[in-house]
Amino acid sequence: MPVRDMTLRRLSGGDLRLGMPAPWLLLLPLLIVIAGIVGYPFVQTIVLSFTNARLLTGFAASHWVGFENYQFALTDVEFLQALLRTLYFTGMSVGFEAILGVLVALLLNQEFRGRTLCRALLVLPWAVPTIVNALMWRLIYQPDFGGLNAALVQTGLMDAYRSWLGDGASAMNAIVFADVWKNYPLVALIVLAALQNAPKDLYEAARIDGANAWQRFRVVTWPVISAPLVIALVLRCIEALKVFDIVYVMTRGGPANATKTVSFFVYQESFGFNRVGSGASYALIVVLIATVFVAAYVRLLRRTEAGA
Repeated sequence: MPVRDMTLRRLSGGDLRLGMPAPWLLLLPLLIVIAGIVGYPFVQTIVLSFTNARLLTGFAASHWVGFENYQFALTDVEFLQALLRTLYFTGMSVGFEAILGVLVALLLNQEFRGRTLCRALLVLPWAVPTIVNALMWRLIYQPDFGGLNAALVQTGLMDAYRSWLGDGASAMNAIVFADVWKNYPLVALIVLAALQNAPKDLYEAARIDGANAWQRFRVVTWPVISAPLVIALVLRCIEALKVFDIVYVMTRGGPANATKTVSFFVYQESFGFNRVGSGASYALIVVLIATVFVAAYVRLLRRTEAGA
């Protein structure tokens, strides 16, 4: 057997002298770092969720309470309301990001003058840090000198200035709009990258057969972008379920808790009310919900790949 083939076989099968496959041996330092940075805090959070630990009195003074924190969490009206707000925010933001991202990707996939510049500008909203984006939109929504009120009043679409973030009926939707503006480019870029692999001859054949734009999208485009789109949306769902920073900067959970999401609720419970044990249980419930999304994503992705 040639030396090159023997080397490849040894690398693929592992180092027999060490008794460990070569890939796992190379990944061992990274796994140790991940276990220390992620694994240990996660295990400690699980342990704290079964105690009545408080932040200021120290964890050593905590007592074991079993599933009492979880039982209280599942009957806590404020937590359930925060969960519903989070699900509303996730559904609205991810839904609009999907629609807008696909439309923009289809537009930028066309041949037109200045397409390269438009593609470059598409990255700008996504590249803006979330805190900066939240501060920018907070100024735009400002009731006295905000740009949105000025534009709507001067064009005659509104009669008077409005406090967008001070009204419970519009505050959450205002945050959703700000989040969509920042994150739809991610969906658009992923879909646009998938569109580059779309077979051009199928589009020509569909045109020759008399297929309209919707039929070409359904038969040719959708099978190409469906799997990447699912990946983008699930990533965005996981991020939206953990939303905290944009809410903290724009509204602090107000007015009257109208924008208090689960992550903000956990923050207040742990660091505002000093109840670390119950805060850990709330956080783990959010982790379980995110795990359900991930499991659904894996199943949906496998079905999409099998259908393709």
